[in-house]
Amino acid sequence: MRWRHVEIFDAICRGGSLTQAAQLLHISQPAASKMLATAEMQLGFRLFDRVRGRLIPTREASILAPYVARLHQNLDDVSRLARNLRSHHEGLWRIGSSPAFGLELLPVALSRCRRAHPAMSFELRTHHSGELLQALETRDLDMVMSFDQGESSGVQQQVLAHTELVHVTLPGVAPLRHWEEMAERAFIVLDADDPVGAMVEDLLQSYVPDVAPFMRVQTHYVACGLVLQQVGEALVDLVTARAMQGRGLAIHRLPEPLLIPVSILTAHDDAGSGSRERVLDHIRQALLECRFPD
Repeated sequence: MRWRHVEIFDAICRGGSLTQAAQLLHISQPAASKMLATAEMQLGFRLFDRVRGRLIPTREASILAPYVARLHQNLDDVSRLARNLRSHHEGLWRIGSSPAFGLELLPVALSRCRRAHPAMSFELRTHHSGELLQALETRDLDMVMSFDQGESSGVQQQVLAHTELVHVTLPGVAPLRHWEEMAERAFIVLDADDPVGAMVEDLLQSYVPDVAPFMRVQTHYVACGLVLQQVGEALVDLVTARAMQGRGLAIHRLPEPLLIPVSILTAHDDAGSGSRERVLDHIRQALLECRFPD
């Protein structure tokens, strides 16, 4: 099955007729009909049945359909990668990050970098880990800053620094003295799909296995926002807690320190550059300054 046969198959699936398929492919209807006939002859079975004026996939075609869809997605990814490689210019850094770093830390680091290196420019996008890794692999992003450890064959990881897990409350609420006290309080935690959320989940299973969290959320700053609205207490990373502290949060250390690695993820074949290291130096410095409040 050649690529033009894949194209006609996909176009008929989307359009429902040879006329629509021909329009999608910008060819004549007779040419589309010939492509379909050739594809069916090479495969040795019919791909579509005509029902009330529409072409309906046969059983065999329905089995082929998801594989054809993946081929098209792979081709789209190749096209996007080629476009990004062609359009990318030296000095522009497209950085993706978890929402936690986009609140304050990265804006501070990138503004300093821009002042020190006026020729540099930046695009900053915040997403969750899955979207960030996909954008990295197709070169929509040059680097990603995340708590995620980048378990992907197309990604290389550099641990830039560590932050820590902290307890955030409204002012006047006592800190945790022992882990077991979590059973007596209304805690808001990150979803277990989040790397920090997974760490908290392990913590709960170790010390209060019979107690479910009061609420689960997807982002650290939403957890902090709920604390500010007197919904409960939360366990979040120190970076987010410091960014939200000015709005009235109290930050407490935990009974035992729990460190969270902060990673920079890049494409596996990215050799790096002096320009990237200058960007990372400013990010690293901002992380070092994000310490527990005195």
